[in-house]
Amino acid sequence: MKKRPLLTLKQLLLMVILLLAFTFLTLFLFSYQKDEKRFTNITSRLFTEEMISNTLNMHYTIAFPSDFGICEYDPVLPGYCADASRQGQISLENTLASLKSLNRNKLEASDAWLHRLLVRYLENSLTLSSFSYYNEPLSPSSGMQSQLPILLAEYTFRSKRDVEDYLSLLEQTDQYFASLLLYEQEKADAGLLMPAASLKSVREQCDTVISASSLQSGTHFLQTTFRERLESLTDANLITPEEAQKYINTNDRLLKTVLLPAYTALGDGLLILEDESVPLTGLAAFPRGKEYYESLLISETGSYRSVSQIQELLTTYFTREFETLRALLSEHPEIAQKYSNDESVDFPYENAAQMLTDLKGRMTGNFPAVPGDNCSVSIKAVSQSLSDYCAPAFYLTTPLDDTTWNVIYINEPKTPKGLELYTTLAHEGYPGHLYQNTYHNRTDLSRGERPVKELLWYGGYLEGWALYVEFMSYDYASAMLQETNRGQDALWVQTEKHNRSLQLCLYSLLDIMIHYENASYSQVAKVLEKFGIDDSSSVRAIYTYIVQEPCNYLKYYLGYLEILSLRERARSLWGDDYSDYRFHCFYLDNGPADFLSLNELLTEVSP
Repeated sequence: MKKRPLLTLKQLLLMVILLLAFTFLTLFLFSYQKDEKRFTNITSRLFTEEMISNTLNMHYTIAFPSDFGICEYDPVLPGYCADASRQGQISLENTLASLKSLNRNKLEASDAWLHRLLVRYLENSLTLSSFSYYNEPLSPSSGMQSQLPILLAEYTFRSKRDVEDYLSLLEQTDQYFASLLLYEQEKADAGLLMPAASLKSVREQCDTVISASSLQSGTHFLQTTFRERLESLTDANLITPEEAQKYINTNDRLLKTVLLPAYTALGDGLLILEDESVPLTGLAAFPRGKEYYESLLISETGSYRSVSQIQELLTTYFTREFETLRALLSEHPEIAQKYSNDESVDFPYENAAQMLTDLKGRMTGNFPAVPGDNCSVSIKAVSQSLSDYCAPAFYLTTPLDDTTWNVIYINEPKTPKGLELYTTLAHEGYPGHLYQNTYHNRTDLSRGERPVKELLWYGGYLEGWALYVEFMSYDYASAMLQETNRGQDALWVQTEKHNRSLQLCLYSLLDIMIHYENASYSQVAKVLEKFGIDDSSSVRAIYTYIVQEPCNYLKYYLGYLEILSLRERARSLWGDDYSDYRFHCFYLDNGPADFLSLNELLTEVSP
């Protein structure tokens, strides 16, 4: 038998090197797969837990839960509970620790980006959770007493299960409002109660939003919209007419025996809490108020600038806008005369649908197209019973997996026609919220992005964009008027644009004065007087609103300024390769996100 020759030392060393390389590669790949798998498990669990814990949020986030692995759940309208709040904080700490234990460099690029966003988002959420009773769920301007009825009225019925979930949530509204009242009682014990005037405003809303007379006549919007939504199911043969009538009877019963008494009990409970000695002040007047405001700023705006840096940025832009407006009026005294007489211009369009069509046409070429682009939009009027407590207009975001039907609400008493309606529709519709939402949802679905991304919320990213394109729509309007040889009117539109920017910038500065520097009403009144706002009722309304809605103006205007700053950075980094289209793609494709992360990413992806 012929003997096999022995391996040489060189061959043996080569085999050892290859074996070690194979082992290293195997361990390297396993390590990557391990972190990816853990990230998948963490984010999947986080998303599922968030969805099944709040059915109302789930319904507005995803249309078909089973497509996301959520097949079994009980309808839940979660209320406040001190123990549950503490458990939520512990859960948040554990999730954050799990995410931080991962090596972001071992994740796929899209997951690494999501990991960066999630860690920052949860870190700030955890910080905010330590400030018990500083949040105000019953704010007179945007509280759940006025928001919940709208969310119920627009609760889409796609299936029989949706109707039954809706009725189950409606049946829990008494427990929900009782929990909010408990929260307000605990706020009072902690010395953080709303002033009596604010509580009175909320009570008045409780009396107005729903009444026995409207329910008895069957004309309340929660009755009429319910019947309208059932019609689509009967037309599609998803429920029988008999089932529809049964659901209508149940809805009427629950509105009369659960929701109406819930509002009554909430109003009565708040009446008992009213304390005339509680002053109307900003957050800075409370213990740890300034610290809370700093975290709230990050949460609401997505900006990580310090308060002093924000003030400096706002002051710079205020000066710039003021000088631009002064120069414009100085160069065109005829516009100054028109402006001083508070005159408006005849706008080419009166119909909202025509305005949206015009906006879609003018944005073409500067913004990426919405995949599919078969979106429909309905313009609805805010119910008369809610008009006093709602914004001039708002867009209800559609679920991730169903962006075909969209609704923009117009609060007609607060939204004049003409230019203001046009710019409002740009803010809420195209290229604003509706466009941004549908583009984001369809793009993320097509890319297979993790649904946990839908839990991220950055007010500055969203509202900053809406204001950014709203200001752009003033330029669209100017161009439209120039096209019909109405140059003077086009200039007037530009004065309106700079005046609105100036006003929002001023209110943003006042927000910091009130909530961080503890400015009093009289101090704010003196500032407003310098800019011609000296009517006592107007001054009181401005001061009260800013006190009740900390960071709200900053959410819009600072978000807008952060976008402008990001755009200028993109111009600098991209040079001749810059275009508005490319910048808009970058912004939309990587959101929602905070501005610190967006700036980091812009540097990383730029040559």
